Amino acid sequence: MEEKLELIKKARRHDSAAFSQLMQQHGQSMYKVARAVLKNDEDVADAMQETALSCWEKIGTLKKEQYFKTWLIRILINHCNTIYKKRSRYVLDQLLPETAAPEDAYANVEWMELLQRLKEKYRVVIVLYYVEGFRIREIADLLKISESAVKERLSTARKKMERYYAQGKGEVICEKI
Repeated sequence: MEEKLELIKKARRHDSAAFSQLMQQHGQSMYKVARAVLKNDEDVADAMQETALSCWEKIGTLKKEQYFKTWLIRILINHCNTIYKKRSRYVLDQLLPETAAPEDAYANVEWMELLQRLKEKYRVVIVLYYVEGFRIREIADLLKISESAVKERLSTARKKMERYYAQGKGEVICEKI
């Protein structure tokens, strides 16, 4: 933990090597969160690049080193939302072809399929809570919603996922759950 804090301190002094190392350490987390919001890898890559650039430019605004990941993910979510809104103005979401699952394990394909069936507001809290390990309070801060809203979204998402499995995993459900 102390090593990470020192790396963040170096990055705040605009040490490009330290900043690059931080981005590499958090790359997989960033990908998972961005993929929960966005539908294709090109948009995810754009969001991650924009996030890295914004973080580099605004690293001085980080108040406490221990909240670096939370700060980074908040910036990422903002960029994802901007890209999502811009995309949805031009192209209907349902007309875009789905891309292949990013993970190579078969179980992850099923998980990704289930996540993509959830509406964005549920998908994001599920990824932040179960995949990234953020606490409910942290998710509420990141998404700028109340803790009770986070709990409600988690509960609703779990029920929707349960219902999907109860209907039979192999069936295609046309609408977002």
